[in-house]
Amino acid sequence: MLDAALKTQLSAYLEKLQQPIELVASLDDSDAARELDELLGEIAALSPKISRAAGNDARKPSFLIRRAGSDVQVGFAGIPLGHEFTSLVLALLQVGGHPVKIDEALAQQVRNLPGDYVFETFMSLHCQSCPDTVQALNAMSVLNPRIRHVAIDGALFQAEVEAKQILSVPTIYLNGEEFDAGRMSIEQVVAKLDTGAAARAAEELKQREPYDVLIVGAGPAGAAAAIYAARKGIRTGLVTERFGGQVLDTMAIENLPSVEYTEGPKLAASLEAHVRSYGVDIITAQRAKTLHPAARAGELVGVELESGATLQSKTVILSPGARWRQTGVPGESEHRNKGVTYCPHCDGPLFKGKKVAVIGGGNSGVEAAIDLAGIVEHVTLLEFDGKLRADEVLQRKLHSLPNTTVHVNAQTHEMVGDGSKLTGLRFTDRTNGEVSDLELAGVFVQIGLLPNTDWLKGAVELSPRGEIVVDDRGHTNVPGVFAAGDATTEPFKQIVVAMGAGSTAALSAFDFLIRHSAPAAEAQAA
Repeated sequence: MLDAALKTQLSAYLEKLQQPIELVASLDDSDAARELDELLGEIAALSPKISRAAGNDARKPSFLIRRAGSDVQVGFAGIPLGHEFTSLVLALLQVGGHPVKIDEALAQQVRNLPGDYVFETFMSLHCQSCPDTVQALNAMSVLNPRIRHVAIDGALFQAEVEAKQILSVPTIYLNGEEFDAGRMSIEQVVAKLDTGAAARAAEELKQREPYDVLIVGAGPAGAAAAIYAARKGIRTGLVTERFGGQVLDTMAIENLPSVEYTEGPKLAASLEAHVRSYGVDIITAQRAKTLHPAARAGELVGVELESGATLQSKTVILSPGARWRQTGVPGESEHRNKGVTYCPHCDGPLFKGKKVAVIGGGNSGVEAAIDLAGIVEHVTLLEFDGKLRADEVLQRKLHSLPNTTVHVNAQTHEMVGDGSKLTGLRFTDRTNGEVSDLELAGVFVQIGLLPNTDWLKGAVELSPRGEIVVDDRGHTNVPGVFAAGDATTEPFKQIVVAMGAGSTAALSAFDFLIRHSAPAAEAQAA
């Protein structure tokens, strides 16, 4: 199953194994089981520290990666290729004794968690958000043997997915009960398990010394700003809920100069590694609550966090990014992750053979409809405007597909459900007022992004669309406060543009620091 180049690369990684491991496979006579058996055989042949054993797990095909002579193990139900191949490689290395690369204080928190935990993550091999969650819980199970985790391919175990009415991935179960849905980091999982963690983190953050530059948000703009600021040799901090921002939800990136093709999570990991190489003080799993501009010249700017801590800095660069825009119609929020979703790549496989709708006729909406048409029974695309706004080449492709229907001038009124999952959607034809009801299993909302600036109202000038108003140097209307990226009035919401804007904001902040720390002319004359 693995080509020669991949085997060579994997063999080099497996040289890092420090302890012997076993691949314990539970197989049946299915084609998927035969594929898994072949994969595990190829992996075992690459290292003398890997052996194989037979298991009898209820889920078949599945396998455990178990450290010989210990309770340390990680489980996969399915064939972890696609986006999950990296999760498989990391699991092999970490169970085999290669260190889990996280902050030691966080690792100790994981080791100290009381009780026993059995996690199950339902994921998709097409989901770029799932590996972060899978890898976080795998790492936790390696650090603390009282934590168990199995990653389950929802497409392969469709009956279980339908029985649990799982309509979004990743979905996490803990001890048989739904724990959470969506991408989660180790910090977020620990914070939910250890209720005192947030308070302790807030107390620790209150002790941080003021920064020269504090960056809020760690997407391409924030990461670029951190790199440029740190290279100036000034004290740089970066606070974020998750590193990578909206890039983590981007499937294919083909317009970043010098990089022919990459994927969002891979780019986010590279950005984080680059930022960390400069010694930036990175604070994750924290959400900004309020900006406190300096009351007068020479005073510090404060960024209050939802945890209760306030970070202070001589300058602040705002790069909070954006989030998926919602329709706001009745039934949308009630059925989020229960049929209403915003990621066709992640959740599309869960709707195999079913009827779905896509709301939005721009590039993202039409691309979603095209992708889904290869998986589902039928796709209905609804566009409020009188015509689709996607590129012509995408429109031609969409109209060539036999299992798609397009409605323009379509105003969505309600997303309907039976109390536990979505069952349909109601819309009106704006040209004649005719109301139509669609029976659906899923709705994919693709109507653009909203800036994450609600917390900045009254602190900095915002446009009518809620974007941070900036000039060509990244200045806001508040001295010492700069901004960059998709949350600003910059018209072109592109990764490369955000990186340039972040760099500009950092250089402007450095210029501000120089000018405001220079001694006064009278003092120089004296």
